[in-house]
Amino acid sequence: MSSATYHSVDQLPDTLTVFPLPGVVLFPHWHLPLNIFEPRYLNMIDDAMAGNRLIGMIQSIGGSREKPDLIGVGCAGRITSYAETDDGRYLITLAGIARFRVLEELDVRTPYRQVRPNWAPYANDLRPDSEIGLPSREDLIAALRKYVSSHDMKADWQAVEVAPVGSLVQALAAGSPFSVMEKQALLEAPTLKDRADMLITILTMDSAGSGDGTLQ
Repeated sequence: MSSATYHSVDQLPDTLTVFPLPGVVLFPHWHLPLNIFEPRYLNMIDDAMAGNRLIGMIQSIGGSREKPDLIGVGCAGRITSYAETDDGRYLITLAGIARFRVLEELDVRTPYRQVRPNWAPYANDLRPDSEIGLPSREDLIAALRKYVSSHDMKADWQAVEVAPVGSLVQALAAGSPFSVMEKQALLEAPTLKDRADMLITILTMDSAGSGDGTLQ
C-alpha cells in the first residue's frame, strides 16, 4: 500500500515498530533519508520490508543507550526507497504518513522496539496539508537570516527564495540543528500553519541566544 492510499486511521496497524533517534524527526507529507548500520536496526528494516514497510520515527531522551526513554509522540513513515551498500548498510527513505501517540510499549522478543500506537488524534495527517494562513516568505526568510547569522552558518539562499513556503517550513523544521524538545514541539504542532509559526518563534529565540531546548 503506498502512502497515498491510506485514507483512514483504521487502515494503519495496531502495533508499530519504532526507531528511537534523538534530534531526528519525520513529518507527515515529508521525506527522511536514513543510513542504517546497527544490526538490530538492519533486522528492523528486513522485517519492515517483508511486511507493511512502516516504521515509527520517535525521539528519545534519557534512559540507557540500549533502551532510551521514548518521547510520547512520533511519526510513522513508509519505506519508499531502499538500497544496500557494499559494506552492509541500508540506505532508505521514509515518506511521512501520520503521527501517533504511544499508548504502551510492547514486550517483544525482537531486538528492536514496538509500541501500540494511537492514531486517532492525528487522523487529519492523512489529508493534504492546508497552506492557508502560512506566514509570508519574507517573514520566514527574515527569521532564518538572523538565525543563520547568529550561528555563523551558511544557507542556500537561492533555493530558499524559490521553494514553496510549505516545503520550506518542512525542510527547515526537519533539517535545522534545533534541540530535541524544539524538534518535538515542531512535530506536535497541530497544523502546518502552527508549525510555521512555531518555527519562526524558535528561529527568533535561538537568534537572540535564548534557545535552551525549551519553549515557554
